[in-house]
Amino acid sequence: MLSHISASLSHTSSSTTAFFLSSTAKFLRPRCSFCPKPPFQFPIHQKRHRFVFSQSTAASMDSAATVDSVADDLKKQNLEGVEIKLKLNLEELNWDNSFVRELPGDPRSDSIPREVLHACYTKVLPSVPVNNPELVAWSESVAELLELDPREFERPDFPLIFSGASPLVGTIPYAQNYGGHQFGMWAGQLGDGRAITLGEILNSKSQRWELQLKGAGKTPYSRFADGLAVLRSSIREFLCSEAMHGLGIPTTRALCLVTTGKDVMRDMFYDGNPKDEPGAIVCRVAQSFLRFGSYQLHASRGKKDFEIVRALADYAIRHHFPHLENMTRSESLSSNTGEEDNSAVDLTSNKYAAWAVEVAERTASMIARWQDVGFTHGVMNTDNMSVLGLTIDYGPFGFLDSFDPSYTPNTTDIPGRRYCFANQPDVGLWNIAQFTSALSTAELLSDKEADYAMERYGNKFMDDYQDIMTRKLGLAKYNKKLIGELLKNMVSDKVDYTNFFRSLSDIKADPVIQEDQLLIPLKDILLDIGMERREAWTSWVKSYIQELSTTGVLDEERKVSMNSVNPKYILRNYLCQNAIDAAEQGDFGEVRQLLKVMQCPFDEQPGMEKYARLPPAWAHRPGVCMLSCSS
Repeated sequence: MLSHISASLSHTSSSTTAFFLSSTAKFLRPRCSFCPKPPFQFPIHQKRHRFVFSQSTAASMDSAATVDSVADDLKKQNLEGVEIKLKLNLEELNWDNSFVRELPGDPRSDSIPREVLHACYTKVLPSVPVNNPELVAWSESVAELLELDPREFERPDFPLIFSGASPLVGTIPYAQNYGGHQFGMWAGQLGDGRAITLGEILNSKSQRWELQLKGAGKTPYSRFADGLAVLRSSIREFLCSEAMHGLGIPTTRALCLVTTGKDVMRDMFYDGNPKDEPGAIVCRVAQSFLRFGSYQLHASRGKKDFEIVRALADYAIRHHFPHLENMTRSESLSSNTGEEDNSAVDLTSNKYAAWAVEVAERTASMIARWQDVGFTHGVMNTDNMSVLGLTIDYGPFGFLDSFDPSYTPNTTDIPGRRYCFANQPDVGLWNIAQFTSALSTAELLSDKEADYAMERYGNKFMDDYQDIMTRKLGLAKYNKKLIGELLKNMVSDKVDYTNFFRSLSDIKADPVIQEDQLLIPLKDILLDIGMERREAWTSWVKSYIQELSTTGVLDEERKVSMNSVNPKYILRNYLCQNAIDAAEQGDFGEVRQLLKVMQCPFDEQPGMEKYARLPPAWAHRPGVCMLSCSS
């Protein structure tokens, strides 16, 4: 199967091919919603509930109405197209705690490092020492998912609560137990070594959101570590979680980032020179933090734990894939395997097979979108792979500057570059193979069903590749030869990945343009290229213009379309470093400004152009923004 993917595009180098087999699923990127018109706030007060209605709806209501009477009226009227926005304080959040309620847990609740058997979690309380914690940054869009009033961020006790020092009523904190393959080797039990889940919030739409404090102290899975996190890595995780969401990529989110007021000792480069760094905690938010390794660990422990694998699978399907619970043959989920005997896999007869296929396809789509924007995860171990197809665990990540398929942001990965940019599609498939193997071991899948899930991964990847590259170039249809030549040129000249595709929309579909004018739209991108390379690019641009001229799309229309899929702003490492340097001196302004820019990466954002600049010379010094897992 790996060769099936890697050999599919033979028109370019193997490394470039492995990278660009990725693409994105067919989706429209939403218009930026982070700068909306201020909503009309209807003055309804009861306890501390707050509702927001459209102005026309509010005008038709008695301003003295109570919350209950308004809610009853809305139910009766069945007003179409009216969005009701609850705004709750922290004490009013609806905690559900289904993971703890429905799955087997550790009978012990201490944080002594140990092997935890026959359990999916251990109840453990946050234990990080704090001293006047401060709120560094927050995401109002995540608060909206939780229906949390953004004014809650102004509470004096907010930093205490989200440092774990002050408990929230209704939560049942725990650390999840899971295993995984790390750099291709089975590592056994791993688990949440410094992340503690507070519980799950159910909003009024019955959406489930799990809140987790990363850096909240020791758990039984901490091994020899301290369970803490530093400001440096916490800023990176907070910003990248929200930046990836802005790019339209499935991801865990981040509600807030707080400092602990205590220092944490870290050897950042593993060179024997540890130093104190400010401690911090990120509140991560996701529908679930279940990983491939959640299933692998219990499958590896023998038949006595196979029922736990089944229980975990049932839990995931029940809460996050409910459409798979009651499938029928009428849903046309029976498919040929592609094998010579033309045998079929009936996904309607085994919900676990249907689930494995959906996990595989979500993973393929997610990684395709990584490649779309030049994102390199850096540590694609199976314990860092979400069964929901979310980007999870932002450690030594990085976005491409110059187009280098062998790029890795992880210093520990440099010798073999297993997790380099070009390898991510194949590693994704390898990880799916380990996931389906665990399900097969637990007797939830047949070998044929496991193979079929991997086949679907490859097919999804190829479909998405052609779609994303077609749209990135503004073409009417996929052109294998044109795209292959482009990638070769980009590799040869180390072209800036993001700025190139953004500038490509400036090229006009004019077949009679003079040859010496062809590269003008790319003059700020194609720097310091010799005559031979200039000729290569001129030849490619000619072919590109010829292809564009057949689409019948006006230049301005195509520019708008291309700019909606090719971002102007990405979270470059040097931008993170600037924000980190300022924050470590007590200035959180740059973190907040960078968050605002990255929330709308496809917009021009006049006045913010400096955030789209190429990295300065200092950013290329050894060790700058090149990270290991020390965080």
